[in-house]
Parts: sequence; structure tokens; C-alpha cells
Amino acid sequence: MSQYFEIHPDNPQSRLVAQTARLLKDGGVIVYPTDSCYAIGCLLDNKQGVERIYRLRKLPKGHHMTLMCSDLSAISTYARVDNRDYRLLKLLTPGPYTFILRSTNEVPRRFLHPKRKSIGIRVPDNTIAQALLQELGEPMMSTTMLLPGDDLPQNDGYEIRQALNEQVDLVVDGGACGLEETSVISLEGQEIEIIREGKGEVSLLQ
Repeated sequence: MSQYFEIHPDNPQSRLVAQTARLLKDGGVIVYPTDSCYAIGCLLDNKQGVERIYRLRKLPKGHHMTLMCSDLSAISTYARVDNRDYRLLKLLTPGPYTFILRSTNEVPRRFLHPKRKSIGIRVPDNTIAQALLQELGEPMMSTTMLLPGDDLPQNDGYEIRQALNEQVDLVVDGGACGLEETSVISLEGQEIEIIREGKGEVSLLQ
């Protein structure tokens, strides 16, 4: 059975956050809450962890995960951000948005779009996720905690633990956090393109 931590959504216990970070640095895969819905993730250099996530979710080859960053300074390490992009990112982060940006050489090739060399990046507005990212000092690769055959993401930490059994190393239960995925915005080209309308408001961009 996976480990299971109940972490307070507003005042995360520092001891549990530190234990979660250590598990990730040791190659672990975790489920954790975000400002849109629960996500499943591991560290960027954890190739085996990424493969486990692909198998768990039965993701098709080429499906791209999202890089969870703590703030805008972390984003600039992994994505090319011009003045227009920066203004928009500053306006909408942290929040329930995923931005498709041109990647830098810091991103492993296996995470890039094969033709465009782009990467999905987001800064979550969730206290637990932010505490974990700050403790790690580096981003996480993540994807929505949506099990094969389900129409909606899982939203109950205890039920997620029961459903996954030993397929992940830890489930962080931070209470109900939502069922709607992020809005996805592409900043690759000259024009801003809305790829998916989700939880994040996009009317100001249209």
C-alpha cells in the first residue's frame, strides 16, 4: 500500500512536506493536490518515475507532461520567455493555467514536443504544492490524476490511495481541490492561442 500523508491545506506540516520532498529526491512518484485537481508527479530527471506515470495512466506515446514551477524565476530556466510572455505570466500566475512555451536546453529531449521543442509549464496556486516546490528547490513533472476509463479526475485523497494501491509511493491528501483541469495557453507563436478552456478564466485573452 502507498504511503499516505494528510497535510493541512492552509498550514502544511513542515515535517511531512520535508518527508515528501525526500521521497521525490529518492526517485519516488507521488499524488498531490493543486489549484485545479489532484496531480501525479515526480522529479524532472526521474526517467523511471515518468515511465511509471505513463503506465499508470496508460498515456499514449508523445503525451506531454507539465513542468510544475514555484515561480516565474524557475520558469525562465526551462522556457524562453519574451516581454509579452512575461507580462502575461505575471498576470496569470500563480493560477490554474498551463502555458506552452519554447523550451531551453535545460529540458530533457524526451519531454519536448518532437517538432516544436516546446514544454508545458505552470505555477500552481495551492499552498501544499507551493510548500513542496519550495522545499524541493526544483520543479516537478506532473500530469492530472485521471485514471484510465474515468471521465473526471480523482478528488479524494483516501480514495486515490485505495484505487492506486502500490502504483505510487505516496498520496498527499490535502482535501478536495477540484475536478476541472487547467486552461492551456500556447505562447509559441506571434498570437496567443487558447488550446483548452479549463478552470482558469480566459475571456480576457479572447
